[in-house]
Amino acid sequence: MVKIAPSILASDLCELGRTLEMLNRVGVHLIHVDVMDGHFVPNITFGLDFVRQIKRKTKIPLDVHLMVKNPEFFCQQFLELGVEYLSFHLEATSHPQRLLSKIREQGKAGIVLNPATPLSFLEYLWGEFDFLLLMTVNPGFAGQKFLPQMEGKIREAKQKISSFNLDCELEIDGGINLMNAPLIASYGANILVLGAGIFGHPDPEEALLRLMNPSFYTNSVSNDV
Repeated sequence: MVKIAPSILASDLCELGRTLEMLNRVGVHLIHVDVMDGHFVPNITFGLDFVRQIKRKTKIPLDVHLMVKNPEFFCQQFLELGVEYLSFHLEATSHPQRLLSKIREQGKAGIVLNPATPLSFLEYLWGEFDFLLLMTVNPGFAGQKFLPQMEGKIREAKQKISSFNLDCELEIDGGINLMNAPLIASYGANILVLGAGIFGHPDPEEALLRLMNPSFYTNSVSNDV
């Protein structure tokens, strides 16, 4: 099953209440929340209070993606809010195994790789995380185009997960839309993060309903990524 995780960053934040009502109505699998500190990436977005407010308005599991330096400082605070999925960048810490173990005590732990970070950097970490999040754009801004050279990386990651027989989800974030979502899912991804691909659509709810329908992925796959 392909899980859809709308990225709240790409929505109209002035209409956040209505957006959450729509996501609740559709019953999306996850809500993706990008936390940026203006240091690890050149942008500043959401913090603890914002996530706390979202938790009060929905029972949909939150997928919090930390794009921050020193993720150790932030993790416990987000876990105490009841965040279900929590991920951080391998590039941002010197002790990923320790941090993954800490997150797994209270939620699902994810490791994130930037586009230029090879999978070989995970050599001693396979089996230590519940999901792998591959960035298919350079992080920091919404609305970027999918980097086609990431197709091979997605396939390779899926092969690794299968060869090690791991219970590990494969999440893809960056430039996904209605045209390329089926193709990306066919590479083995089972969590798709969509921002502008949903909220830039004339009818976001209709776009979500299509993406949530399993038959959407069994029909012909577009080659136009």
